[in-house]
Amino acid sequence: MGEHKRIGILTSGGDCAGLNAAIRAVVHRAVGTYNWEVMGIFRSTQGLMSRPPHAMLLDRNQVDTTLTLAGTMLGTTNRGNPFAFPLPDGTFSDRSSEIIEGYHQLGLDALIGIGGDGSLAILRKLAAQGGINLVGIPKTIDNDVGITERSIGFDTAVNIATEALDRLQFTAASHDRVMILEVMGRDAGHIAISAGIAGGAEIILIPEIPYTIENICRKIKERQDQGKNYSVVIVSEAVRTETGEVVESSVSFGERRYGGIGHYLAERICACSGAETRVTVLGHTQRGGTPSPLDRLTASAFGVAAVDLIAEGHYDQMVTWQNRQIVTVPITEAIGKYQAVDLNGTLVKTARGLGICLGD
Repeated sequence: MGEHKRIGILTSGGDCAGLNAAIRAVVHRAVGTYNWEVMGIFRSTQGLMSRPPHAMLLDRNQVDTTLTLAGTMLGTTNRGNPFAFPLPDGTFSDRSSEIIEGYHQLGLDALIGIGGDGSLAILRKLAAQGGINLVGIPKTIDNDVGITERSIGFDTAVNIATEALDRLQFTAASHDRVMILEVMGRDAGHIAISAGIAGGAEIILIPEIPYTIENICRKIKERQDQGKNYSVVIVSEAVRTETGEVVESSVSFGERRYGGIGHYLAERICACSGAETRVTVLGHTQRGGTPSPLDRLTASAFGVAAVDLIAEGHYDQMVTWQNRQIVTVPITEAIGKYQAVDLNGTLVKTARGLGICLGD
């Protein structure tokens, strides 16, 4: 099956359901079909900084039982840009050469990086600088990587958010309350609008569409006038205040952390509608749990396709899902286009057609 190769694989950025399915697929394809070696690199680029590099040889027995496991068996990190790595004294250091050296110390012929647009941008810069043969696999619960219709982790996150809405509908109706569900979504509202439609929310708020409290309360009062004294609201964590201010709950490692828009809205909805209001912040439960069948399927297809790209000698490429099949595109093209919710797209039109209030 061609020349023998040793390839590396790492997961970078926030974790999500389906990562282990992708790792499993890479190992099965590389070892089973091509008789290559696969080195699993621990904690993303931090594993390549370690001396010796923190990695282990992966075989099919190790990954066979990981298909349904959440998280990533390799660990990950979403902080510490290697080109400006934070040091204990508050200064920053360029540690990119250490990562590149780690790649070569492992004797790797290629690297498969599983990450979102930020991670893939950093990995591509490292690859260009250090002669690394890179192939990318998109993963993010936010589903905001350009070009691809699906990224690993998104479907499971939507399923979890939808299940939460299903449960909140009943308690909202039982107590005549407005229930607000705050979900993840760094800068895009894909989880909120998808789960909101699927879970029957009356109001969906996403960062792409400006809103007013007045419009939200008008919808709630319309329902009250119809004898429906409860409503369910789903809001993306990245939604801002009416005046455009970011709502943050905490800051760690110098990075901003969204959180708190649900409680901001609750106070104002209660004040203008008189409705008793409760907030549920779903948080990191959206990243965990057993991956959905669709995430397992997508991750498996991505893993096999990524290995095949290496076999064909096609690097600096990312695998994508388009029109019911795998299509490969240059990484620069994929990460160069940010995938926000399309205001003229099917989901927004569907929500409006169902009479759902989007706040505008």
